[in-house]
This record gives sequence, C-alpha cells and structure tokens, in this order.
Amino acid sequence: MKLLYYSYNNLIILHFVAIIIIGARYFGAPQATKKNQGEERMSKAHTDKMTKMTTEPIEKLICTMAIPTIISMLVTTFYNMADTYFVGKINNSATGAVGVVFSFMAILQAFGFFFGHGSGNYISKKLGMGDKQAAQKMAATSFFTSFAVGILISIISFIFLDPITRALGATDTILPYAKSYLKIILLGAPFITSSFVLNNQLRFQGNAMCAMVGIAVGAVINIVLDPILIFNCSMGISGAALATVISQVISFLLLIIATEFSDGIKIRLYHFTPTFENYCEIFRLGFPSLGRQGLASIAAICLNSVAGGYGDATVAAMSVVSKITMFAASTLIGFGQGFQPVCGFNYGAQKYQRVKKSFWFSIKASTAFLFVVSVIGFITAPQLIALFRDDEQVILLGTKILRSQLLSMPFHSWIVISNMMQQNIGKVWRASFLSVARQGIFFIPIVLIVPRIFGLNGLLYSQAIADVCTILCAIPIQATILSEIEKKINNLS
Repeated sequence: MKLLYYSYNNLIILHFVAIIIIGARYFGAPQATKKNQGEERMSKAHTDKMTKMTTEPIEKLICTMAIPTIISMLVTTFYNMADTYFVGKINNSATGAVGVVFSFMAILQAFGFFFGHGSGNYISKKLGMGDKQAAQKMAATSFFTSFAVGILISIISFIFLDPITRALGATDTILPYAKSYLKIILLGAPFITSSFVLNNQLRFQGNAMCAMVGIAVGAVINIVLDPILIFNCSMGISGAALATVISQVISFLLLIIATEFSDGIKIRLYHFTPTFENYCEIFRLGFPSLGRQGLASIAAICLNSVAGGYGDATVAAMSVVSKITMFAASTLIGFGQGFQPVCGFNYGAQKYQRVKKSFWFSIKASTAFLFVVSVIGFITAPQLIALFRDDEQVILLGTKILRSQLLSMPFHSWIVISNMMQQNIGKVWRASFLSVARQGIFFIPIVLIVPRIFGLNGLLYSQAIADVCTILCAIPIQATILSEIEKKINNLS
C-alpha cells in the first residue's frame, strides 16, 4: 500500500509539472516582440512545406509521411499489447479486465481523434490555401477544449466508477480487476485526449516525425515500466494502469515541446477562439472519427457483455485477439495518416490529379500489406494467442476468432483509406456513414442477434460478417467520390 501511495504522489507531481509547463508557455498574453521574431523564417518554412506537398512525387511523399506515423501507431499498439501480455501472467480475469477497460480508453481516444482530426483536417486545408491565421485559431481552440473535456470525463467517471465498469462488460470476477485498472487510468484522461490532438495537428501539418517521437518515447517508457510495477513492485494490474498513465503524461509533455520546436503552428491561449463556427468545423470534420472510434468502443462493450455469458476465457480470448488485430489495423491507419496531409494540402491547392493518384497508391500498398499479414497470421494463429495467455481454452477460442477476422482483413484498406479521403476533403455525410457502418450499423446488431441464433459460433464470426457488409457499402460510396474528383480534374483541363 505504501508503494501505491508513493506512486500516486509521483503521478500527481507529473500532473502539476504538465500544468505548469502549459501555463508558463501557453497561458500568457501575446508578446509583440516574440510574436514578430522569426516570422520571416516561419513564412519561408510554410512556403517550403507547401511546395514539397504539392510537387514532390506522390509515392515518395506518402511513404515519407507514413513511416513516422506507422511507427508511432505500432509503438502505441505494442504498449497496449504489453499490458495484455504482462497482465496475462496473472489470470484470465485480469486479462479480461484489460480488454474491458480498453473499451473506455477507446472512448478517450475517440474524443482525441474527434478534436485532432477535426482541427487537423481544417488546418491542412487552410495551410494549403495560405490562411495561417485561421489555422492557428483552430489549433488552440481544439487543444484547450479537448483538455477540458478530458477533465470532465475523468470527474464524472470517478463519481460513477462502479456502474461504468459494469456497463463496460465486466463480470463479477472481472469487476475488481477492472475497477483497480480504470480508476488509475482516469487520472490520465485529459492528457490522453489532448495528446491525440497534438499528435494529429503535428501530423496534418506534415510534421509526422515530431509526432512520432512524442508517442514513441512514451510507449517505450510504458513497456519498461509494466513488468517493474506489475511484478517487481507487486502492484498487479494497478501497476499496468500506472505505467500507462505515466507514459501518457510524458508523451503529452514531449508533444507540447514538439509544437514549440517544429516549423509548424504554435499553440497559444490568445488564439483560443471558442466560436460557434469553429466548433461546427471541428464537428463537421471530426465527427467521422468520433463516430468510428466511439462506436468501436460501444461495439467492444457489447462484445464483452455477450462474451461474458460464455465465461472469462471467452472475454480473455476476445481481448487478446483485439490486441493482435490492432497491429495490422494500426499499420493501416498509420499509412492512411501519411496519406491524409498529402490529400488535404493538394485538395486545398486544387491539385486534384495528385489527390486521385495518392488515393490509388495508398489503396494498392495497404491492401498488399494486409494480405501478407493475414496469411501469416492465419497460419500462426495458435502461437500468437499463446504468447499472451497460455490457457488451452483461450488459445482454442482465440484461434477461431483471429482466423475469422483475418479472412476479411485485406478489405479494410478500401474502407479506411476511402473514409479518410472523404473526411479529408469535407464529404462529411458520406464519411460519417462509412465511419459508423462497420462497428455501429452492422457489428452491434449482428453481435447482439447472431449469437442468440448460432450460439458461441455466432459470436466468434460476428466481426467477419460485419466487415463483409461494410465493404459492400464502401465500394459504391467511394466510387461517387472518385467520379467527382475526375470531374474536377476535367474542369481544370
């Protein structure tokens, strides 16, 4: 208990350090001298960035942008997997608890992506149009609002900790572990949401390397701290949660520093402009991400609730599979995030031929990657599951679930890249529909209904069925977008 007490104290100190840094750097009044210093340098940097985005060969440009984002996404995935791996050494209930609480963390990420993608898409287009002032105001508005939302979520969740944990899908045996994990995660809620905002704003400005460093360093710290706090310090599942929060706070601090030393937009309180118009833009461009991530969390909650009826081993198997498939999904999303700033800059600059070319290159490259990963994963499924939980029943169930999901995995490239392009160029309603289709419109009804008819097998194959339904919708929707782009190309000819 003494160790836990000191760990909490250290975590609170980290919080105060973060707040002091924000206050010292961001909350002061504008200083004319500092504001004017380096203006010429920043203007030149913006011009160079614009030239690079609109003239450099598409294949090279996307790969250059994608590699840092893929690395940061993979490192994030690895430290999520690390929690499952180390907690898996405890028991099935603890493994299930990580999966249950991950649904809540996905909600925090959803708000982070909502503000990050909403502002980032707007920023990249405005920079492409040369309107730097509007981009600065949007960056500050989104960052400060997301931090406040994180605090609000944390307070409300602390008050209703027990019912929220049960609502996430925790069974009676999983509940104590889930509560221990969640109450520590809540301390980092505002830093988790705003870190995603900073990461995406840097990335949409073409500063993917800075964004990667901030995320990667925090992730490595998480992986190092996990075994120390869980086993060496005998904190159990609370140690895994504490390692996650400490790493998130450190990532947050590093991303703040990155915004200062990069050639992109600096976040200042005097740029904070909480107008109805700005929030409408955030909602318009960020809702597809909120819908996609938020419904993924709700879908995970439904999945945990249904799986709980088949025992802790089923919940544990679902948790392990979600972490493994996240590896491929994170790589795809990372590649797509490399595509997005290229798409946004060129669309804003009316370089529609480059927009079209960047889309098709991204589709071909990501589909080829997912096909290879699916084949390897299908063959080695039992061994992959055993890495996380050496339990015969978990391995048997996890193998079936993983293989069923890998069958439809290559189709995800069309769904994700199409959705990102639609969101990036402002096709809000189509992007919103596609973002909620997979986990919301299809998966949630399927996972609630199909298992009632086909039992456990219905549960195991629910995600694959939802994936097939989604791709059948995504193809004609994106075809209309590509047709519109083709018309714009012809009109400029």
